[in-house]
Amino acid sequence: MFKAVSALQGVSFNDGIAEVRELGLRGMITLRGDLADKKLIKAVKGFAGRMPEPRTVALKDDNIAAWMSSDELLLMVPHEDVSSTIETLNASLKGTHFLAANVSDARGVFEVIGPHAREVMAKLAPVDFSPDAFKMGMFRRSRLAQVPAAFWMNEQDAFTVVCFRSVAEYMFDLLSIAAQAGSEVDAL
Repeated sequence: MFKAVSALQGVSFNDGIAEVRELGLRGMITLRGDLADKKLIKAVKGFAGRMPEPRTVALKDDNIAAWMSSDELLLMVPHEDVSSTIETLNASLKGTHFLAANVSDARGVFEVIGPHAREVMAKLAPVDFSPDAFKMGMFRRSRLAQVPAAFWMNEQDAFTVVCFRSVAEYMFDLLSIAAQAGSEVDAL
C-alpha cells in the first residue's frame, strides 16, 4: 500500500534568527481556466471565501486559493481532502473549459517564522519585503536563490514557501543558511 510522505518529513531549523520548518503533507491542486468565468468564480468563492486578486491569496479555514497567473490558481487543502475537492470542482465546473490537477506530491512546503523572517526571505528573493511593500495576503512567484518558488505571508512574521519537491532539500538548506544566528542585516 502506498503511503504518502512529505519531501523532508518535517525537518526543522531553529538555531538562528528565524525558524525554518517543512510543513509536511499539503494538498495542492492546480486549477486552470478562465478566471473571469462566473462558474469558476463561484466554485473558488465556495472553496476559499473569495476569488483572489492578482498576486494575492484568499483563505477560508484550511483552504487557500493563490493567484498564480492570469489563468491559473493554486488551491491548497488538507492532504486527505484533495480527491473530494477535485470531485467537487469537476461537478461544479461541468460544461466549462478548465483543468483541476492534483500536484500535491510534486511540491515541498516550508514556513519561515520569527521577527527576522522578512530578512531571511529578502536575502534570497528579488522582492521588496519591507512592511510597506509586502503585506499579509500578498503572493509572489519568483526565485529564492536559483530555485523557482511561490511564497506569501500567512501571518505577521511568518512566510509560507512552496517549491518543487525535487529541490526541497536545497530549499531547506538555503532558508536555514539565510536564517543562521548572527546573520541579521545591519541597518545602514
